[in-house]
Amino acid sequence: MLSEYLKFAEETAREAGRLTLDYFLTDEARPEFKGDDTPVTIADKKAEQLIRSRIAESFPDHEIVGEEYGASDGDSTHRWIIDPIDGTKSFVHGVPLYSVLIALEIDGKVEVGCAYFPALDEMISGATGIGAFWNGKPCKVSDEPNLDRAVCAHIDTAYFGKNGKGEPWERLQKEVYYNAGWCDAYGYLLVATGRAEIMLDPVMAEWDCGPFPPIFKEAGGYFGDWKGNEGKIDAGEALATNAHLKDIVVKTLAGK
Repeated sequence: MLSEYLKFAEETAREAGRLTLDYFLTDEARPEFKGDDTPVTIADKKAEQLIRSRIAESFPDHEIVGEEYGASDGDSTHRWIIDPIDGTKSFVHGVPLYSVLIALEIDGKVEVGCAYFPALDEMISGATGIGAFWNGKPCKVSDEPNLDRAVCAHIDTAYFGKNGKGEPWERLQKEVYYNAGWCDAYGYLLVATGRAEIMLDPVMAEWDCGPFPPIFKEAGGYFGDWKGNEGKIDAGEALATNAHLKDIVVKTLAGK
């Protein structure tokens, strides 16, 4: 059954992604700003509506939570977690690193995840016991064991200090080989496919990272919070690494 859910997530993400491309690099991508000063566009809203409609049609008993339209009612064991455009700031500035994120949580554990990058036509996906995939082919994290040779992807560096995590960030970024910014979910794709070793976010909602626990588990890496708790999407923060570096990254962030 997980393979059916995975196929559904991949197909739905591609369909929603094609919709966003109708607005990408056009005047219609001009944003409004929500109460927390984050941008939202007509493409965010229409893509989430499309995803919700497809879920309701195919799995009417399942719950849904999404960034733009909140949580549905119900007490199903199955809950879809969606972000119609992760990286809306990239989207509105014409940067092709934004993505459509879809995950399925079953009995409180994310079992299926998909992240599609429409402007790049690039996808990572995975499901527990089935594997992790990059554009349909198996993917895995890197084997780099040394922190001083690791590539660390990240978002706006100001976010770390603004959210009380400036010191951990300063410790880590001084230890790695190279820091690469403007990533959003694309940083997690880079780690899952072995092209970077670390990605971290100081602030993270569950829809921002829903797909990643099964993808990283199956790709041989780690996804969870900064303390080393694997699979957490509700910690308000996120960290992904390869298996070799997980412990040293967690210790560096903690100042140990």
